[in-house]
Amino acid sequence: MIMEISIAIVIAVAIISLAAGILLSRNIMRNMLLRKSQQILKDAQAEAEVIKKEKILQAKEKFLQLKSEHEKYVAEKNNALSIQENRIKQRESALQQKYDDFQKKQNEVELIRENLNKQLQIVNRKQEEVEKIHAKQLQQLETISGLSVDEAKKQLMETLKAEAQTDAHAFLKEYLEEAKLTANMEAKKVIINTLQRTASEVAAENSVSVFPIENDELKGRIIGREGRNIRALEALTGVEIVVDDTPEAIVISGFDPVRREIARLSLHKLITDGRIHPARIEEVVGKVKKQIDQEIVEAGKRTCIDIGIHNVHPELIRLIGKMKYRSSYGQNLLQHSKEVANLAATMAAELGLNPKTAKRAGLLHDIGKVPDNEPELPHAVLGMKLAENYKENAEICNAIGSHHDEMEMKSLISPLIQVCDSVSGARPGARREVVESYIKRLKDLEELALSYPGVVKTYAIQAGRELRVIVGSDKISDKEAEQISLDLSKKIQNEMTYPGQIKITVIRESRAVSFAK
Repeated sequence: MIMEISIAIVIAVAIISLAAGILLSRNIMRNMLLRKSQQILKDAQAEAEVIKKEKILQAKEKFLQLKSEHEKYVAEKNNALSIQENRIKQRESALQQKYDDFQKKQNEVELIRENLNKQLQIVNRKQEEVEKIHAKQLQQLETISGLSVDEAKKQLMETLKAEAQTDAHAFLKEYLEEAKLTANMEAKKVIINTLQRTASEVAAENSVSVFPIENDELKGRIIGREGRNIRALEALTGVEIVVDDTPEAIVISGFDPVRREIARLSLHKLITDGRIHPARIEEVVGKVKKQIDQEIVEAGKRTCIDIGIHNVHPELIRLIGKMKYRSSYGQNLLQHSKEVANLAATMAAELGLNPKTAKRAGLLHDIGKVPDNEPELPHAVLGMKLAENYKENAEICNAIGSHHDEMEMKSLISPLIQVCDSVSGARPGARREVVESYIKRLKDLEELALSYPGVVKTYAIQAGRELRVIVGSDKISDKEAEQISLDLSKKIQNEMTYPGQIKITVIRESRAVSFAK
């Protein structure tokens, strides 16, 4: 028991000693940490003082730098303001000087105005005196001459009018001759250059086609029993087939070249096949019509490619192809249109215009001659409406519609197309006129000139390209002869249709005849 108590006392003493040692070491460590922390705090305070002093020095340097920059900026602004102020003062002084000059001039103007008013009053008094003197002189002149003022004015005006009319005719003649000389030289130059660069064909179309056959036995087969084959062929094609005594030939007659071509090709296919009867004729004619329609479209496309125009409406291409089978006075319409297109392009290039636009208008100018229906409109106006429907340029539409003067020309291309159309139709070999219409035109020319008073004889010469008018020298003066020439040219231009141009020559001569016996 005592042993246990001793052990317990020893353990308790050991525990107490250990606790006392721990407390003692903790106090020692605490004191060491406290001294170390105090030392760190002192070092930190010293370093903070050093940093504080450095920052204060940096702030002072920055302040001084900003202060110097601000003072420099303020100095520059002050200099600029002083310069601006000097300028304003100079302008003020200049304006003041101008104002003073203006005041001086205004005073001078006032003085001049006063002087003018005084002089005007003097002039008015003088004018009244002159009017009184003029009235007295008029009264004296009326008394001396026996005429009133109105009658004298009327006689003077009639005299001056006659003199002015004579001078005007002379001036007009001189001006027209000079204008014609200049215009003719330039126009001939352009037209000759254009014609030299354009190759054209002569007229060869007519209203009949001759279909050759191998022997006359085929004529009976073509006619058929009681003429049923030839009647069926004529009814389907719309042409007249003439089977007469002409050896080895059949004549196909019709005004429409498309129908004649359909009839010719149909006959060729029927004779080649050997089967000729109404049902076969109807079948062959139908196939040939489709073939011709395709050829028309192909001809239109080839023409557009050859001429060099693009983006043409398909319907216009078809109408262009139809022109291949149309003719005017024996001139093929498609060849005529291509020729006009080439002429227009060449002339446009010579005159500084757009050749492509001129070429397009030249090719389309006669599409009104080949419509599918036949409205009661001039072909130029109808062609313009077709071009408008298919979205052609307004300039091209106007050129188409005005190339025969049915409407007003609105661009330089329009007269160019009109001139090229006349050149293409009027050149030698282009067209074949019917003899009756040719003779009638010559007679109309002569009768139109004979309708003028004082005209003795008229002669249409050079195939109607020149009209010579002989007037009586005792009835017509030189001035009146010039006036007849001018009036006659205008009347022919307005009332007659003719290719090219007509030269009017008025001849007045005096003859003195005597006999020596």
